[in-house]
Amino acid sequence: MPIGLSCPLPLAQYPKITMAHGGGGRLMHMLIDELFTTAFGKTEEHDGATLEVEGGRIAITTDSFVVKPLFFPGGNIGTLAVNGTVNDLAACGAVPKALTAGFILEEGLPTETLWRVVLSMAAAAEVAGVPIVTGDTKVIEHRDGNGLFINTTGLGMVADGVSIAAGRARPGDRVLINGSIAAHGVAVMSVREGLKFESDLKSDCAPLAEMVQRLLTAVGPTAVHVLRDPTRGGVATTLCEISCAAHCCVVIHEETVPVADGAMGACEILGLDPLYVANEGKMLIIVAPDSADAALATLRAHPDGKDAAIIGEVVESPQGRVIGRNTFGGERVLDMHSGEQLPRIC
Repeated sequence: MPIGLSCPLPLAQYPKITMAHGGGGRLMHMLIDELFTTAFGKTEEHDGATLEVEGGRIAITTDSFVVKPLFFPGGNIGTLAVNGTVNDLAACGAVPKALTAGFILEEGLPTETLWRVVLSMAAAAEVAGVPIVTGDTKVIEHRDGNGLFINTTGLGMVADGVSIAAGRARPGDRVLINGSIAAHGVAVMSVREGLKFESDLKSDCAPLAEMVQRLLTAVGPTAVHVLRDPTRGGVATTLCEISCAAHCCVVIHEETVPVADGAMGACEILGLDPLYVANEGKMLIIVAPDSADAALATLRAHPDGKDAAIIGEVVESPQGRVIGRNTFGGERVLDMHSGEQLPRIC
Protein backbone atom coordinates (compact mmCIF):
# COMPACT_ATOMS: atom_id res chain seq x y z
CA MET A 1 0.00 0.00 0.00
CA PRO A 2 1.57 3.33 -1.03
CA ILE A 3 2.34 5.76 1.75
CA GLY A 4 0.85 9.21 1.32
CA LEU A 5 2.81 12.38 1.78
CA SER A 6 0.60 13.73 4.54
CA CYS A 7 1.68 13.06 8.12
CA PRO A 8 -0.91 11.01 10.06
CA LEU A 9 -0.26 12.79 13.36
CA PRO A 10 -2.67 15.64 14.21
CA LEU A 11 -0.32 18.39 13.07
CA ALA A 12 -2.59 21.21 14.11
CA GLN A 13 -2.29 20.00 17.70
CA TYR A 14 1.35 18.79 17.60
CA PRO A 15 3.14 20.59 14.76
CA LYS A 16 6.49 19.99 16.51
CA ILE A 17 7.98 17.26 18.67
CA THR A 18 7.73 17.99 22.39
CA MET A 19 9.57 16.47 25.35
CA ALA A 20 6.39 14.53 26.14
CA HIS A 21 6.79 12.60 22.88
CA GLY A 22 9.77 10.85 24.50
CA GLY A 23 8.26 10.24 27.92
CA GLY A 24 6.94 6.73 27.43
CA GLY A 25 3.30 7.79 27.74
CA ARG A 26 0.36 8.48 25.48
CA LEU A 27 2.10 10.94 23.15
CA MET A 28 5.07 8.65 22.58
CA HIS A 29 2.75 5.78 21.69
CA MET A 30 0.84 8.07 19.36
CA LEU A 31 4.11 8.99 17.66
CA ILE A 32 5.08 5.34 17.26
CA ASP A 33 1.68 3.98 16.26
CA GLU A 34 0.55 6.76 13.93
CA LEU A 35 3.82 7.88 12.37
CA PHE A 36 6.58 5.24 12.54
CA THR A 37 4.28 2.23 12.23
CA THR A 38 2.48 3.87 9.32
CA ALA A 39 5.79 4.29 7.53
CA PHE A 40 7.64 1.11 8.53
CA GLY A 41 4.80 -1.36 9.07
CA LYS A 42 3.58 -3.22 12.14
CA THR A 43 6.26 -4.79 14.33
CA GLU A 44 6.34 -6.74 17.57
CA GLU A 45 5.04 -4.66 20.47
CA HIS A 46 8.02 -5.52 22.60
CA ASP A 47 11.45 -4.34 23.79
CA GLY A 48 13.06 -6.13 20.86
CA ALA A 49 12.34 -8.38 17.91
CA THR A 50 13.01 -12.07 17.37
CA LEU A 51 14.12 -13.34 13.98
CA GLU A 52 14.29 -16.89 12.64
CA VAL A 53 17.74 -17.65 11.24
CA GLU A 54 19.45 -20.83 10.18
CA GLY A 55 20.35 -22.67 13.34
CA GLY A 56 17.94 -20.94 15.71
CA ARG A 57 16.31 -17.67 16.71
CA ILE A 58 18.02 -14.39 17.48
CA ALA A 59 16.72 -11.39 19.39
CA ILE A 60 17.70 -7.89 18.38
CA THR A 61 17.09 -4.62 20.18
CA THR A 62 18.27 -1.04 19.86
CA ASP A 63 18.22 1.85 22.30
CA SER A 64 19.47 5.40 22.68
CA PHE A 65 20.55 7.05 25.92
CA VAL A 66 20.32 10.77 26.63
CA VAL A 67 20.23 10.82 30.44
CA LYS A 68 21.01 14.13 32.10
CA PRO A 69 23.22 14.39 34.11
CA LEU A 70 25.72 11.89 32.72
CA PHE A 71 26.61 10.65 36.21
CA PHE A 72 24.09 9.85 38.94
CA PRO A 73 24.04 7.80 42.16
CA GLY A 74 24.35 4.15 41.24
CA GLY A 75 25.58 4.58 37.67
CA ASN A 76 26.17 6.75 34.64
CA ILE A 77 25.15 6.91 31.00
CA GLY A 78 27.61 4.12 30.16
CA THR A 79 26.36 1.57 32.69
CA LEU A 80 22.82 2.56 31.75
CA ALA A 81 23.51 1.90 28.06
CA VAL A 82 24.91 -1.57 28.67
CA ASN A 83 22.43 -2.71 31.30
CA GLY A 84 19.43 -1.20 29.54
CA THR A 85 20.25 -3.04 26.32
CA VAL A 86 20.98 -6.30 28.13
CA ASN A 87 17.62 -6.02 29.90
CA ASP A 88 15.76 -5.45 26.65
CA LEU A 89 17.27 -8.70 25.37
CA ALA A 90 16.39 -10.40 28.64
CA ALA A 91 12.79 -9.26 28.17
CA CYS A 92 12.79 -11.23 24.91
CA GLY A 93 13.91 -14.32 26.84
CA ALA A 94 17.28 -14.12 25.09
CA VAL A 95 20.83 -14.79 26.24
CA PRO A 96 22.84 -11.66 25.30
CA LYS A 97 25.70 -12.40 22.90
CA ALA A 98 26.98 -9.04 21.60
CA LEU A 99 26.50 -5.29 21.86
CA THR A 100 27.32 -2.38 19.59
CA ALA A 101 27.94 1.15 20.84
CA GLY A 102 27.58 4.41 18.94
CA PHE A 103 28.77 7.65 20.54
CA ILE A 104 27.60 11.15 19.64
CA LEU A 105 30.08 13.51 21.29
CA GLU A 106 29.45 17.19 21.76
CA GLU A 107 32.32 19.55 21.05
CA GLY A 108 33.90 20.54 24.36
CA LEU A 109 33.25 17.26 26.17
CA PRO A 110 36.22 16.57 28.49
CA THR A 111 38.06 13.45 27.32
CA GLU A 112 38.40 12.44 30.98
CA THR A 113 34.60 12.30 31.20
CA LEU A 114 34.41 10.12 28.10
CA TRP A 115 37.13 7.84 29.50
CA ARG A 116 35.19 7.35 32.74
CA VAL A 117 32.04 6.46 30.80
CA VAL A 118 33.85 4.04 28.50
CA LEU A 119 35.54 2.29 31.43
CA SER A 120 32.15 1.96 33.12
CA MET A 121 30.69 0.44 29.97
CA ALA A 122 33.52 -2.07 29.77
CA ALA A 123 33.04 -3.06 33.40
CA ALA A 124 29.26 -3.36 33.01
CA ALA A 125 29.65 -5.48 29.88
CA GLU A 126 32.04 -7.80 31.72
CA VAL A 127 29.57 -8.21 34.59
CA ALA A 128 26.77 -8.94 32.12
CA GLY A 129 28.97 -11.40 30.23
CA VAL A 130 28.51 -9.77 26.85
CA PRO A 131 31.20 -8.20 24.61
CA ILE A 132 30.97 -4.81 22.90
CA VAL A 133 32.01 -5.85 19.40
CA THR A 134 31.69 -2.77 17.17
CA GLY A 135 30.69 0.87 17.27
CA ASP A 136 30.78 4.34 15.78
CA THR A 137 31.74 7.85 16.85
CA LYS A 138 30.43 11.21 15.66
CA VAL A 139 31.18 14.73 16.94
CA ILE A 140 28.64 17.55 16.80
CA GLU A 141 28.94 21.24 17.58
CA HIS A 142 28.36 22.47 21.13
CA ARG A 143 24.64 22.56 21.95
CA ASP A 144 23.01 22.13 25.35
CA GLY A 145 26.18 21.11 27.16
CA ASN A 146 25.20 17.53 28.06
CA GLY A 147 28.16 16.39 26.01
CA LEU A 148 27.39 12.77 25.20
CA PHE A 149 24.67 10.53 23.79
CA ILE A 150 24.98 6.77 23.29
CA ASN A 151 23.14 4.42 20.95
CA THR A 152 23.38 0.66 21.38
CA THR A 153 22.22 -2.46 19.62
CA GLY A 154 22.07 -5.84 21.30
CA LEU A 155 22.01 -9.33 19.82
CA GLY A 156 21.00 -12.45 21.72
CA MET A 157 19.99 -16.07 21.21
CA VAL A 158 16.54 -17.36 22.11
CA ALA A 159 16.24 -20.99 23.21
CA ASP A 160 13.68 -23.41 21.80
CA GLY A 161 10.34 -23.23 23.57
CA VAL A 162 10.72 -19.62 24.71
CA SER A 163 7.84 -17.48 23.44
CA ILE A 164 7.66 -14.13 25.21
CA ALA A 165 5.28 -11.40 24.05
CA ALA A 166 3.00 -8.80 25.61
CA GLY A 167 0.05 -10.33 23.79
CA ARG A 168 0.52 -13.69 25.57
CA ALA A 169 -0.90 -12.50 28.92
CA ARG A 170 -3.99 -14.55 29.79
CA PRO A 171 -6.77 -14.21 32.39
CA GLY A 172 -5.64 -15.92 35.57
CA ASP A 173 -1.95 -15.17 35.05
CA ARG A 174 -0.03 -13.65 37.95
CA VAL A 175 2.05 -10.46 37.76
CA LEU A 176 5.41 -10.36 39.55
CA ILE A 177 8.20 -7.82 39.88
CA ASN A 178 11.71 -8.57 41.06
CA GLY A 179 12.08 -5.75 43.60
CA SER A 180 11.49 -2.19 44.74
CA ILE A 181 10.48 0.35 42.12
CA ALA A 182 11.09 4.06 41.37
CA ALA A 183 14.71 4.27 42.57
CA HIS A 184 16.25 5.19 39.22
CA GLY A 185 13.95 8.06 38.34
CA VAL A 186 14.15 9.77 41.72
CA ALA A 187 17.94 9.25 41.93
CA VAL A 188 18.49 10.99 38.59
CA MET A 189 16.06 13.79 39.39
CA SER A 190 17.58 14.43 42.82
CA VAL A 191 21.01 15.04 41.27
CA ARG A 192 19.65 17.07 38.37
CA GLU A 193 17.68 19.38 40.64
CA GLY A 194 20.27 19.50 43.44
CA LEU A 195 17.91 17.92 45.96
CA LYS A 196 19.19 16.40 49.20
CA PHE A 197 17.36 13.58 50.95
CA GLU A 198 18.21 11.87 54.23
CA SER A 199 18.34 8.45 52.61
CA ASP A 200 20.97 7.58 50.02
CA LEU A 201 18.95 7.29 46.82
CA LYS A 202 20.67 5.16 44.18
CA SER A 203 19.62 3.98 40.77
CA ASP A 204 18.68 0.31 40.55
CA CYS A 205 20.61 0.02 37.25
CA ALA A 206 21.60 -3.66 36.88
CA PRO A 207 21.74 -6.44 34.24
CA LEU A 208 18.91 -8.96 34.61
CA ALA A 209 19.59 -11.52 31.87
CA GLU A 210 21.12 -14.13 34.19
CA MET A 211 18.19 -13.83 36.61
CA VAL A 212 15.70 -14.24 33.76
CA GLN A 213 17.47 -17.32 32.41
CA ARG A 214 17.44 -18.87 35.86
CA LEU A 215 13.69 -18.19 36.04
CA LEU A 216 13.02 -19.76 32.63
CA THR A 217 14.97 -22.85 33.66
CA ALA A 218 13.20 -23.17 37.01
CA VAL A 219 9.57 -22.86 35.88
CA GLY A 220 9.89 -23.86 32.24
CA PRO A 221 9.83 -21.50 29.26
CA THR A 222 6.15 -22.05 28.46
CA ALA A 223 5.07 -20.89 31.93
CA VAL A 224 6.55 -17.41 31.43
CA HIS A 225 4.19 -15.48 29.17
CA VAL A 226 5.40 -11.87 29.37
CA LEU A 227 8.65 -10.14 30.36
CA ARG A 228 9.00 -6.36 30.26
CA ASP A 229 11.41 -3.95 31.92
CA PRO A 230 9.40 -0.94 33.16
CA THR A 231 11.69 1.94 32.22
CA ARG A 232 10.16 5.18 30.89
CA GLY A 233 6.63 5.54 32.19
CA GLY A 234 7.26 3.02 34.96
CA VAL A 235 5.25 0.00 36.00
CA ALA A 236 1.84 1.50 35.26
CA THR A 237 2.60 2.50 31.67
CA THR A 238 4.24 -0.84 30.90
CA LEU A 239 1.21 -2.71 32.23
CA CYS A 240 -1.03 -0.50 30.09
CA GLU A 241 0.94 -1.61 27.03
CA ILE A 242 0.55 -5.25 28.04
CA SER A 243 -3.19 -4.98 28.70
CA CYS A 244 -3.76 -3.36 25.31
CA ALA A 245 -1.64 -5.92 23.45
CA ALA A 246 -3.31 -8.88 25.19
CA HIS A 247 -6.86 -7.44 25.14
CA CYS A 248 -7.21 -8.06 28.85
CA CYS A 249 -7.16 -6.18 32.17
CA VAL A 250 -4.39 -6.15 34.76
CA VAL A 251 -5.34 -5.66 38.41
CA ILE A 252 -2.56 -4.44 40.71
CA HIS A 253 -2.78 -4.65 44.50
CA GLU A 254 -0.92 -1.45 45.27
CA GLU A 255 0.04 -2.35 48.84
CA THR A 256 2.00 -5.36 47.50
CA VAL A 257 4.14 -3.29 45.12
CA PRO A 258 7.56 -2.92 46.78
CA VAL A 259 8.82 0.67 47.08
CA ALA A 260 11.83 1.48 49.25
CA ASP A 261 11.16 4.04 51.99
CA GLY A 262 13.65 6.51 50.53
CA ALA A 263 12.13 6.36 47.06
CA MET A 264 8.60 6.62 48.44
CA GLY A 265 9.51 9.63 50.56
CA ALA A 266 11.14 11.35 47.60
CA CYS A 267 8.09 10.67 45.42
CA GLU A 268 5.80 12.14 48.06
CA ILE A 269 7.91 15.29 48.32
CA LEU A 270 8.17 15.68 44.54
CA GLY A 271 4.52 14.85 43.87
CA LEU A 272 5.32 11.74 41.83
CA ASP A 273 3.43 8.46 41.68
CA PRO A 274 6.07 5.69 42.04
CA LEU A 275 4.09 3.48 39.68
CA TYR A 276 4.95 5.91 36.88
CA VAL A 277 8.62 6.49 37.76
CA ALA A 278 11.33 4.87 35.62
CA ASN A 279 13.32 1.82 36.68
CA GLU A 280 16.51 0.37 35.21
CA GLY A 281 16.92 -2.87 37.16
CA LYS A 282 13.39 -4.20 37.31
CA MET A 283 11.49 -6.80 35.31
CA LEU A 284 7.74 -7.26 35.17
CA ILE A 285 7.02 -10.97 34.83
CA ILE A 286 3.65 -12.50 33.95
CA VAL A 287 3.42 -16.24 34.51
CA ALA A 288 0.83 -18.99 34.48
CA PRO A 289 -0.99 -19.12 37.85
CA ASP A 290 0.31 -22.57 38.82
CA SER A 291 3.90 -21.36 38.35
CA ALA A 292 3.65 -18.13 40.36
CA ASP A 293 4.93 -19.48 43.68
CA ALA A 294 7.88 -21.25 42.04
CA ALA A 295 8.70 -18.12 40.05
CA LEU A 296 8.62 -16.00 43.20
CA ALA A 297 10.90 -18.40 45.07
CA THR A 298 13.36 -18.46 42.17
CA LEU A 299 13.48 -14.67 41.97
CA ARG A 300 13.96 -14.26 45.71
CA ALA A 301 16.90 -16.67 45.61
CA HIS A 302 18.72 -14.33 43.20
CA PRO A 303 20.52 -11.15 44.38
CA ASP A 304 18.58 -9.02 41.88
CA GLY A 305 15.25 -10.49 42.99
CA LYS A 306 15.51 -10.72 46.77
CA ASP A 307 12.62 -8.27 47.22
CA ALA A 308 10.45 -9.82 44.53
CA ALA A 309 6.69 -9.86 44.98
CA ILE A 310 3.48 -11.01 43.35
CA ILE A 311 1.70 -7.72 42.75
CA GLY A 312 -1.40 -8.58 40.75
CA GLU A 313 -3.21 -10.74 38.26
CA VAL A 314 -4.63 -10.67 34.77
CA VAL A 315 -8.43 -10.69 34.38
CA GLU A 316 -10.66 -10.74 31.34
CA SER A 317 -12.19 -7.27 31.46
CA PRO A 318 -12.35 -4.34 31.11
CA GLN A 319 -10.01 -4.94 28.20
CA GLY A 320 -7.05 -2.62 27.75
CA ARG A 321 -7.24 -1.34 31.33
CA VAL A 322 -4.98 -1.43 34.37
CA ILE A 323 -6.73 -1.16 37.73
CA GLY A 324 -4.94 -0.22 40.94
CA ARG A 325 -6.64 -1.62 44.03
CA ASN A 326 -5.75 -0.39 47.54
CA THR A 327 -5.96 -2.00 50.98
CA PHE A 328 -9.44 -0.61 51.62
CA GLY A 329 -10.91 -1.97 48.40
CA GLY A 330 -10.81 1.33 46.55
CA GLU A 331 -9.88 1.26 42.89
CA ARG A 332 -8.37 3.67 40.39
CA VAL A 333 -7.63 3.42 36.70
CA LEU A 334 -3.90 3.52 35.95
CA ASP A 335 -3.78 5.10 32.52
CA MET A 336 -0.91 6.29 30.38
CA HIS A 337 0.21 9.84 31.13
CA SER A 338 0.10 12.36 28.33
CA GLY A 339 2.80 14.66 29.68
CA GLU A 340 6.38 14.16 30.83
CA GLN A 341 7.01 13.49 34.54
CA LEU A 342 10.78 13.06 34.36
CA PRO A 343 12.45 14.03 31.07
CA ARG A 344 15.78 12.47 30.06
CA ILE A 345 16.04 9.83 32.76
CA CYS A 346 17.47 7.17 30.43
